Amino acid sequence: MLERFYPDIYMNSTYGIDFKNYYDSGYRGIIFDIDNTLVPHGAPADERSIEFFRELKHIGFAMILLSNNKEPRVKMFGGAVGAQYIFKGGKPKRAGYLRGMEMMGTDRKTTLFVGDQLFTDVWGAKNAGIYSILVKQIDKKEEIQIVLKRYLEKIVLASYKRDCIKRGKEYLVF
Repeated sequence: MLERFYPDIYMNSTYGIDFKNYYDSGYRGIIFDIDNTLVPHGAPADERSIEFFRELKHIGFAMILLSNNKEPRVKMFGGAVGAQYIFKGGKPKRAGYLRGMEMMGTDRKTTLFVGDQLFTDVWGAKNAGIYSILVKQIDKKEEIQIVLKRYLEKIVLASYKRDCIKRGKEYLVF
């Protein structure tokens, strides 16, 4: 039952993912969450995230930001990193993910999703049939509704960890 919330892989950080390997495996588009995936919640794009997007473009990826946030927040970040965006994306509903793939010209088999929350980011990506990468949240300071969801995430992640151990799969990749 909890498997519907399991990511395909759980990484320590967005910035530690070997995106070149994913590109070489046939992936061409990446849909990113912003807050606590790329920068702390509400923070502007920093030099690290700006350079990161430059590197991904150089590899050949198309990228889009998918956020449930309002347009001013998402537009500001997207402008700084040079990425298209979808605001008020309605995660975990499939529509935002499907629209993102359409905007990038990718499909389910060539698109990755990277986010920090199970019940919006990962679940939505799985509903859309996209390979999902869960990353540890960057900052513990979050809005109260997210803090409450984190308690439920701990239950799912404990189940995910047990399942990974049982199958001989790495639980958290650094």
